Amino acid sequence: MRHLIRKHLQPLTDRHPALMTMATATAGFIRSIAIKPYHQRHRPRERALWEQYHSLHAVRCQIYREKSAGSHPTIVVAGFVPDATEVIEFQRPILRSHGNIYYLNYPRNGFRQELFEAQLADLIDELAIKGERPVLMGISFGAGLVVDFLRRAPEAVHNRLRGLLLVSPVLCTADLIRPDNQRSGGIRMLESNLRKILKADPQDPEDLNRQLTRARRCFQALFEAGAENRQLTTRHLAIRQRIFDVLEHTSNMGGYERVLALRTFAEPDCSNTIFAGPTLVMLAEDEQSILVPGSPTLNLCHDHHCFRQIFPDGKACRVASQDVDDPVPHASLIFHQHCYNPRLEAWLQKLHNQPLLAVV
Repeated sequence: MRHLIRKHLQPLTDRHPALMTMATATAGFIRSIAIKPYHQRHRPRERALWEQYHSLHAVRCQIYREKSAGSHPTIVVAGFVPDATEVIEFQRPILRSHGNIYYLNYPRNGFRQELFEAQLADLIDELAIKGERPVLMGISFGAGLVVDFLRRAPEAVHNRLRGLLLVSPVLCTADLIRPDNQRSGGIRMLESNLRKILKADPQDPEDLNRQLTRARRCFQALFEAGAENRQLTTRHLAIRQRIFDVLEHTSNMGGYERVLALRTFAEPDCSNTIFAGPTLVMLAEDEQSILVPGSPTLNLCHDHHCFRQIFPDGKACRVASQDVDDPVPHASLIFHQHCYNPRLEAWLQKLHNQPLLAVV
């Protein structure tokens, strides 16, 4: 049915592009009605840090909520771009069928990992007060933030989580950037840009602006490459507009400080458990288009013994398209939702039905 509708509508939108513009704006408006700012009441960790920041609003994540009748919520932490509120556009119905969705969107003008972790821990505690144990979902760079958070979080926070979901995780700097003397396999566009950002002088505005401008073009190119040769719906176009808005309105210092957080991520250590609860790691078949050769995270996921040491109740799965001309690239939740969603839905169904199965 969707194919037939698209087949008949496409010629119309080609002749009248204003209709597509209007439909795109409408799609964005409908999303804004469903996803609203969430105002936490329980914020002790965040409040304890207030005095450390002169401009708290500049470095504080914005939290949004999408309501649901279910009792099993999900907290979403995205990669560099797009925002959490956009990256799971095509997974929202699945997550919403189980419970509320909470989105942590990064600040535009700065980033402080300590404050991010305080906000996340406070949100987990607030849901626990309501009697809810969320699934914590991290995507790409966001998965690294989540794992780094869990590495330091007390056991009480771990116990308040129902499960952990990592999509194309970037768990350390070495996943994206190799040492200067290791260049085998070619240099990836993102690797080159991130290396230059990390070497940039934050006290030199011209240098920082030059490197961040390159990075913005890089992320735009990555999205356009994913969109190439596809019939984009109004939802895709609305997300595209949001991605470009985020890139345009994120300051140089905001982007720089987020990239700097990569340096704090420790490489996976097989001798330490990070999270003992149910865990699903979803790896795309073409992770190598972004992750570098010798990526510690890819090595971890291919080493069953080491993986189970770090995630004792974990499972790593490969997400593939079965189409040699359209392999699934890194964290392609927007363009390859048909590949991700069945695995995601099956895992969540099993996770949330565990008590029922135990009773039966």
